Amino acid sequence: MTLPRTFRAAVLRQTGAPLRIEEGIEIPPLRTGQVLVRIHYAGVCHSQLMEARGKRGEDRFLPHLLGHEATATVLATGDGVRKIAVGDRVVLGWIRGDGIDAGGVVYRQGERTINAGAVATFASHAVVSENRCTRLPATMPLDLGVLLGCAVPTGAGMVLNTLAPVAGQSLAVVGLGGIGLSALLAACAIPGLSVAAIDTETGKRELALRIGARHVFDPAAANFTADWQAAFPEGVDHCVEAAGRTDTIELGFSLVHRGGGRCLFASHPANGETIRIDPYELICGKRLEGSWGGECRPDRDIPRFAELHASGRLPLAVLIDRSYRLEEINEALDDLEARRIVRALIEVDPQ
Repeated sequence: MTLPRTFRAAVLRQTGAPLRIEEGIEIPPLRTGQVLVRIHYAGVCHSQLMEARGKRGEDRFLPHLLGHEATATVLATGDGVRKIAVGDRVVLGWIRGDGIDAGGVVYRQGERTINAGAVATFASHAVVSENRCTRLPATMPLDLGVLLGCAVPTGAGMVLNTLAPVAGQSLAVVGLGGIGLSALLAACAIPGLSVAAIDTETGKRELALRIGARHVFDPAAANFTADWQAAFPEGVDHCVEAAGRTDTIELGFSLVHRGGGRCLFASHPANGETIRIDPYELICGKRLEGSWGGECRPDRDIPRFAELHASGRLPLAVLIDRSYRLEEINEALDDLEARRIVRALIEVDPQ
């Protein structure tokens, strides 16, 4: 097999400006622990949108490549790579798994350089670290497999790994984007759990009911507080906050009960924004916690999520509502920002 010498990618050269599709980016010799992949599908999530828009603070790595969830085929491996081999189909994700962490990559494009982290996916090819690769389970198609790189490990992981609710308890999800819907799917797969979904969009609340939520609420409605208290007078046992705003984190914290209620959030607001909560509620036993990728261990959890999907208990297709070509990456970012979509699927090299 003849390996490619260059590739095309969407390059972030200035935060707040559109990404640029550029050709002729050179593939460097592989270092120890690195893997060369051909990308088939990539996903677009809110954290990548924030980075592109400059909401993560100063970007010291411009120009650089974005994207941290994809499915791909392994084309070559560097020294020391053991857990995957040439020809394997893999899930790429930002959460560290088993294997070597080879660090970032500096690509050349003629006389210029372009930076990338240990994984980048808005591209036709990429050099990634071994520990950002996990074999794609045989039951998962390449398109839906993208969701196993970020949305599902984070959202479902928050429910199944961290909160671990049981029958007879209650759980609310605030914000029904990719991570929120992944959390909702996982919660609805737990028998006997009372699940509530909270979102301002009618279509997403209707989807939540179809997925299996028992209650849905519009937090902007005039009667929200009264309706919530009628359904959960003491508050819920668990809340997953997935909208990533200060007001929704504060809302999620207000919805859990005193004496052990837990509010867990993964996404975070723009750089510099802060939340305000009443410290007395913490003294009364409420808990507010952050989550780093749903405590996911990709090599353990990706097969587990794939099995749930194959059994029909985690129907992931509901998360993807539109596909784009790589050349349409900026349209995908705009649609995600305007909340016109839940999760964008970027078709790079469909198989």
